[in-house]
Amino acid sequence: MKSGGQGRFEDIVALAPQHEALLRVIRSLVEAVHPEAVEMASPGEKAVYWGWGGAKMSEAYAYAIPHKAHVNLGFFRGTSLPDPEGLLEGTGKALRHVKLRQPGDLDRPGLRALLEAARDERRDALGAGRTGP
Repeated sequence: MKSGGQGRFEDIVALAPQHEALLRVIRSLVEAVHPEAVEMASPGEKAVYWGWGGAKMSEAYAYAIPHKAHVNLGFFRGTSLPDPEGLLEGTGKALRHVKLRQPGDLDRPGLRALLEAARDERRDALGAGRTGP
């Protein structure tokens, strides 16, 4: 994974230490799905983003934002993703997220598929090279 932002992943962990284990499992899943992902952290937004490059809104496809009782694993173009398991929440024009409360929540069927679909959507939109297992 490559760093592409002003902050670091560790900056986000420091802002939400109660979610450290969950944030690390999310990051591991992203790395498994997209080993060459560019990781950007924004301490001001208390968020970490992953994508094909450093431009959050055009090149990123997923984000993690810790809240008091959960972490949102979100997708910038979530409304366009297949979601047969019905995991996605939200009402915005494009953004959707899944609320995660503990590391085991990432074992939900369909979550990895959502991440792969988001990666592939951005790859195809940007004309980026194929990657991942």
